[in-house]
Amino acid sequence: MRHSKGPDIKEDEQGQMHTLEAIMAATIMIAVLVFAVQATALTPLTSSTANAHIESQIHTIGQDMLTVLDHSAYGTNSYLKDQIIDWNGDEYVWTATNYRSRTNSSDILTGPLKEMLELVVIENGIAHNIEFTFNTETGSSQTMPFIYNGDPSDNAVIISRKVLISNTDIEDAVTFASDTGISDMDSSTDYYNIIDVKLTMWRM
Repeated sequence: MRHSKGPDIKEDEQGQMHTLEAIMAATIMIAVLVFAVQATALTPLTSSTANAHIESQIHTIGQDMLTVLDHSAYGTNSYLKDQIIDWNGDEYVWTATNYRSRTNSSDILTGPLKEMLELVVIENGIAHNIEFTFNTETGSSQTMPFIYNGDPSDNAVIISRKVLISNTDIEDAVTFASDTGISDMDSSTDYYNIIDVKLTMWRM
């Protein structure tokens, strides 16, 4: 008779250490990013050279944000991937206090992405939109709004990051596809889809 193997205490401890290391690393990166942004003056000036400099700063901020959010330690998902696979398809709008669903007022966005946007973007008076673009079963691409705060200005900057989603990342693929419109592009493999996260930022 075969007996089931009990929990491996050593493996469990290693898993906890990896999780703790991931949390600590992400916390440090967020703190460094917030400090860097606060130390950088984003003073709106009138000259085209100054405006170009501000746009460059905003672009760097956006790149750093997505880099931090897309970081993942061994055996863990990045915050950005978790935000995508936990998405219910709703579009969120900043209401001066939180990000609230446009169709369900009781649905308020939570998590590291929301916290970083508040600390880094909103605190510095930077307007922003986030969209998810993905492939469809018809062979075309589709773009869905995730966060919308108005039409971008002419000097808006766009930063994008591609996130690979696997079948093993999603608990209920049928519900996820129904809610978000993001379908499994290859049911014969673990590949599910690639999400292009587009962050648009501009000075208010």
